[in-house]
Amino acid sequence: MSQLIEFYDTTLRDGTQAENFNLSVDDKIRITQQLDKLGIDFVEGGWPGSNPQAVEYFEKMKGVELKHAKLSAFGATRHFQNPPDKDPNLKALLAAKTPAVTIFGKSWDIHVHEALRIELEDNLQLIEDSLAFLRPHVKHLIYDAEHFFDGFKNNREYCLATLAQAVKGGAETLALCDTNGGTLPHEIPAIIERVKEFLKELGSAVKVGIHPHNDSETGVANALMGVSLGVRQVQGTINGYGERCGNANLTSIIPAVVFKMGMEAEVGKNIDKLYSVSRFVNELANLPHNRYQPYVGESAFAHKGGIHVSAVQRNPRTYEHIEPEK
Repeated sequence: MSQLIEFYDTTLRDGTQAENFNLSVDDKIRITQQLDKLGIDFVEGGWPGSNPQAVEYFEKMKGVELKHAKLSAFGATRHFQNPPDKDPNLKALLAAKTPAVTIFGKSWDIHVHEALRIELEDNLQLIEDSLAFLRPHVKHLIYDAEHFFDGFKNNREYCLATLAQAVKGGAETLALCDTNGGTLPHEIPAIIERVKEFLKELGSAVKVGIHPHNDSETGVANALMGVSLGVRQVQGTINGYGERCGNANLTSIIPAVVFKMGMEAEVGKNIDKLYSVSRFVNELANLPHNRYQPYVGESAFAHKGGIHVSAVQRNPRTYEHIEPEK
């Protein structure tokens, strides 16, 4: 049996950080319901500790039944000055009462020193005890290793040590984030293989995920490379929306994983809804559809040139990488 891949959608949090991409609370609820029908495994609803709109969304979602998707609240490791049980951010995550919670922590030593302005050992403690505090209260606990690939390239021993602390804290999934979007596909294999080797050394069966950004136009490629190396969770957004140049585009990743890589995924059962969900998100955000987008764009299977049209009329495989009907 092929490997089961989880899809984790962060359109409602990471996606809304894109310029000109705005959604009301009711829009977010409607998109959540559509993602559930599509078969997305995790829907990240937002950061309840960051703004009143996010709090309102999670309150309203308590009355919404999802058939398959598990709602996740997002936040950060505790503030250095706060013990876990007194940290407002961690308390807001639990108040959201979601079946899943995702928190991010620092993997890159530069961020520990320059952003948090604490010692490297202190950051390790933040990761472990923040997760350990949340663990008894949530069914699914996911750790986003922020700036993981940059951190690994700069100081791999410390970067891996942060993962060890997340495992000790009780995370069930470690999502390796390419937060600045600068990693290229050829760099991915050696890093993920070392992570797998390291987890084996720890004796941990924790799942590995990947969270690529698209600043080098390789978000989709990096996600697919991760899947080919045994990554079991892919985090991304519908239509690739996200801060700066966007996140890994799930509307391109999903068909590739299902049809081309032959992986098992719940979303594969409902892939006929992918096109309509792509358009639904654009319409609620009042943004135009990208007609040139792979798989779901209006031009994805359009042929203009005479030679192409002639050949396709005889045999569509000559100029189509996949049957459009799929």
